[in-house]
Amino acid sequence: MTIRPGPRNSITDIAGILVGQAEDLAVRSGVTVLLPEMRCTAAVDVRGGAPGTRDTDALDPTCLVEAIDAVVLSGGSVHGLEAASGVVAWLAARGRGHPVGTIRVPIVPAAILFDLTNGGDKNWGDTPPYRALALAACDAAGAEVRQGNAGAGTGAKTATCKGGLGTASAIDPETGITVGALVAANPVGAVTMPDGTFWAWPWEQEGEFGGPHRPTGPAGPEPELYRHPAPEPGGNTTIGIVAVDAALTKAEARRLAIMAQDGLARAIRPVHTPMDGDTIFALATGAVPLPEPRAVALARIGAIAADCVRPRHRPRRLACRNAGAAHRLAGEIRQALNPPRRRCHHPRRTRRAGGFGLIGTGRRRWG
Repeated sequence: MTIRPGPRNSITDIAGILVGQAEDLAVRSGVTVLLPEMRCTAAVDVRGGAPGTRDTDALDPTCLVEAIDAVVLSGGSVHGLEAASGVVAWLAARGRGHPVGTIRVPIVPAAILFDLTNGGDKNWGDTPPYRALALAACDAAGAEVRQGNAGAGTGAKTATCKGGLGTASAIDPETGITVGALVAANPVGAVTMPDGTFWAWPWEQEGEFGGPHRPTGPAGPEPELYRHPAPEPGGNTTIGIVAVDAALTKAEARRLAIMAQDGLARAIRPVHTPMDGDTIFALATGAVPLPEPRAVALARIGAIAADCVRPRHRPRRLACRNAGAAHRLAGEIRQALNPPRRRCHHPRRTRRAGGFGLIGTGRRRWG
């Protein structure tokens, strides 16, 4: 199908969706908050074997709560779940949340990734920084989304490359529905083959990866996971959000989240492992009616969600941040999150597609 990106190629191309981010470079960690201007129907799909989440049970289609007020992605492992408490307090102070009599109870599901062993200063005693970072992220919420070493992606890494945070969007020309994705990529798996070719190479368009590549060896190279020291259980995760401006039920939003996970499988190997906590939230603002037949329309936007999670646009050069620690990323939940133009083992002068991303330089470097 032929689709085009939104004006910003960002999840904020969906009307009413704002994103705020804050990070502590000394800690090498941060928080990303998706803060819709209206309450949204939401669901979640958890595929990893070591997830860290909050309020995901409330998103089950059989449960009472029909809409949420924000979604939090955070570093910090279990400490990062405190970020959701900060967002709850921020929303409650503004009278936002699920109505219970005269009281408003903000519903803020969250997911965390593990970045505690990336070398940052984690000696925060009994006051982890994540609540304060979440409050700062809410205050900073807007339409522009910083990518790469930003927010929840600040301390992220992959088996072979620097990880990070990225975003992308697409507009379905048939239905007019806008789909967006926002992902923090920190997988235990690799996004490149041993020779530096991206696992997502079959979906390259307009030379995003620097030209055609092919697997080497009679059956293709082995997964990078088996070429590196064994990871510790629970030490990784790719977490993200897909959003649409369509009117979906909670059950339909759940199906959207399930389909969006396919974007990760195209570009990370292995993915959804026992050591990962891969989690994708799905939000629907309800601004655009879902056409009939609904199942067919849902299948269409679900496929686009997995693609928004795949590069389609001509690359552009991006500046390194933090003293060359990593290029801005963006990946395949857009193809694992938009790889750079050159192969991962070239840490400088890389290019990436104009989508959403996970991949940066070929070394785990920090600024």
